[in-house]
Amino acid sequence: MVNLAARHVVGAHYGLRDWLVQRVTAVVMLLWTLVVLGALMWNGGFDHASWKALWAGEFFRLLSFLFVASVLWHAWVGVRNITMDYLKPVALRLTVQSAVVAVLVLYLGWTLRILWGAGA
Repeated sequence: MVNLAARHVVGAHYGLRDWLVQRVTAVVMLLWTLVVLGALMWNGGFDHASWKALWAGEFFRLLSFLFVASVLWHAWVGVRNITMDYLKPVALRLTVQSAVVAVLVLYLGWTLRILWGAGA
């Protein structure tokens, strides 16, 4: 008889969680896009005044930060899955993943600077 309690699961374990993260982040990105389009249509179109008024609110900046964080997390899941599947030398995989994480963190910092930095 097989002892199921002693079963050891091996592997990367990035299947269901990452699948769900990509779906949730995609929904966040879709909702942000719909909010932007709705706000621009509500304000009578796409001109400089309506665009500036949209970005003046703190709530929209927070939504935009959530959007960018979702894009970056969505991208990380995709890149991580690709590197786990196709980059077999561990050193190469670690190097590529580390470079991607560094760039994504820099993008997140850049987003903070754009949204709440000097001159915002």
